[in-house]
Amino acid sequence: MNPKNTDCLIIFTRNPKLGKGKRRLAATVGDQAALEIYKFLLAHTLKITKDLQATKKVWYSDEVPKNDDWDDALYHKYTQEGEDLGVRMKIAFLDAFKTHDHVVIIGSDMHDMNTTDLEKAFKKLHTHDAVIGPAEDGGYYLLGLTKKVVSGIFENKEWGTSAVLEKTLENLKDYNYALLEERNDVDCYDDIKNIPAFQPFLKHL
Repeated sequence: MNPKNTDCLIIFTRNPKLGKGKRRLAATVGDQAALEIYKFLLAHTLKITKDLQATKKVWYSDEVPKNDDWDDALYHKYTQEGEDLGVRMKIAFLDAFKTHDHVVIIGSDMHDMNTTDLEKAFKKLHTHDAVIGPAEDGGYYLLGLTKKVVSGIFENKEWGTSAVLEKTLENLKDYNYALLEERNDVDCYDDIKNIPAFQPFLKHL
């Protein structure tokens, strides 16, 4: 079977709106710069996923907008459901597992990730129960599962804190999982202040 028929990539994204999202970043750079940075990160996510050989599903935080940048021929689009991030991710995974065996989820704030990372994650899932990409802040930037949702993996987490990765690995301790390279995700000013690609957005500081 063609791998793309068994592989599904879930992309969680926020509707880009001024004053919404990236609040820790906005506290330093301001709302307008935070919005422009997020749009830049969205464009990067689009760039690294558009040619990936997998079914691709974009889950929006609020609603699916008309005439967005995600090509309807390449991306299926949904609206996230649930009261917290764990519930929303679980719903997205359960939906994907109806038709796919290998499912990977990413956010849309990872400048420090490329197409090869995603290809590697799916390759690992063909020989492992799970794959996880650790973030420098103690969370994770990628999670992949094979054929089923691991019990407890989306429950009892303080999302956005440094304990998420550790608790997730506890859920996976009885499974055959693979770790990807640690990456930097973008949550606050310190995450981008020394990265050349972000300097055009920081000139006002």
